[in-house]
Amino acid sequence: MHDLTPRQIVEQLDRHIVGQADAKRAVAVAIRNRWRRQQLDEELRKEVAPKNILMMGPTGVGKTEIARRLATLTGAPFIKVEATKYTEVGYYGRDVESMVRELVENAISLVREEELAKVEEEAKRRVEERLLDMLAPAPHSYDVGVDSDNSPERYERTREKMRAMLAGGEMENRTVEIKVEQKAQAMMIPGMGPGSDQMDFDFQGMLDKILPKNVSRREMTVAEARRVLFEQECEALINQETVNAKAIELAEDMGIIFLDEIDKVVATEGGRGADVSRQGVQRDLLPIVEGTTVQTRYGYVRTDHILFVAAGAFHRAKPSELMPELQGRFPIRVELNDLTKDDFVRILTEPKSALTKQYAALMNTEGVTVEFMPDAVETLADYAFQVNQSTQNIGARRLYTIMERLLEELSFEAPDMKMGKVQINAAYVRDRLEAVTSDEDLSKFIL
Repeated sequence: MHDLTPRQIVEQLDRHIVGQADAKRAVAVAIRNRWRRQQLDEELRKEVAPKNILMMGPTGVGKTEIARRLATLTGAPFIKVEATKYTEVGYYGRDVESMVRELVENAISLVREEELAKVEEEAKRRVEERLLDMLAPAPHSYDVGVDSDNSPERYERTREKMRAMLAGGEMENRTVEIKVEQKAQAMMIPGMGPGSDQMDFDFQGMLDKILPKNVSRREMTVAEARRVLFEQECEALINQETVNAKAIELAEDMGIIFLDEIDKVVATEGGRGADVSRQGVQRDLLPIVEGTTVQTRYGYVRTDHILFVAAGAFHRAKPSELMPELQGRFPIRVELNDLTKDDFVRILTEPKSALTKQYAALMNTEGVTVEFMPDAVETLADYAFQVNQSTQNIGARRLYTIMERLLEELSFEAPDMKMGKVQINAAYVRDRLEAVTSDEDLSKFIL
């Protein structure tokens, strides 16, 4: 799905996220530009830098969801990083490069899945042969003569019968003995290892080379053995060096890093205490976003063409208060709008995994059919909008708290109802939410 047009990308995002057309168009164009860059000749391709995006808007309006869905849609390595994690007390050169290492780990998982799909058939074939060797082991020597009990022809017939029984699932509960290799447990040493300030160090790899392999023999059913043997054969068939090389290339060309809470690293007037730390985080982020080379356990990774999507509410700070150099690295600015009552109605009904559909499916597992009437959805949206206006505005996340409050009693009673149909209308909603939403102090604590 790497060659989706911007219009197709927006259509796919519309299935999961309501509104925010400007943000969707911006990210769709950014993704398409990555595809366009891949079509260029190698000389010009090096010069084309990604157009990083800065999203501005209150919490709960879809900033993170747009980036996450986009990564899933394009099959790109994706990680979400809170910029505030680098402003912890005692900040001094916290390893900002760890975000690139996490991205490579994500890319390794994606490439590994692709490689597994390629070797799956061969691995299954090998597993079947190994199971047959255990269930019908070959004799140490054959007798001469066609009609002998120990002839090669008779052994082959026995083996083929066993193969048919294995394919038919008749041998699943038969016990076999297999060799299982147990890896040495890595020791955790404070101050070293992934995510720390020190060099990314592969303790597991080091221990595997130093310590002898611990192989034990275990008895298990054919069904259990098939899973263990499949993993072993996949490990043998997959070339880890190829996976690492492909993963680094994928992370460099298609990787997306989502920097959330970017507004929280803006220093306020005065520049003392925590503000020094915030300014330091911006300085450390700058080379990563500009383009640098980061050392990981799988090799060196260049960040020149990784797409960075930064997001923040920017209630107290403004994007113009970021370091000028950092601002220049986010040329595309998108403002996301506050959610209206109509947006809440659409969020409750339109997306593929809308909350009303989720709760109806959950209740259906208990044999209870839940139907949300249009007037109930309108009333729910109205309450969500009112509470957001009167207390803290947390956007679409308000719907989670309101839905939980609405269906609390039904969720508790559903297992004992066994079967039944519950129709949720406006009166049902008002009966359960009116008292809470009308009391402003109470709604602060409950909703």
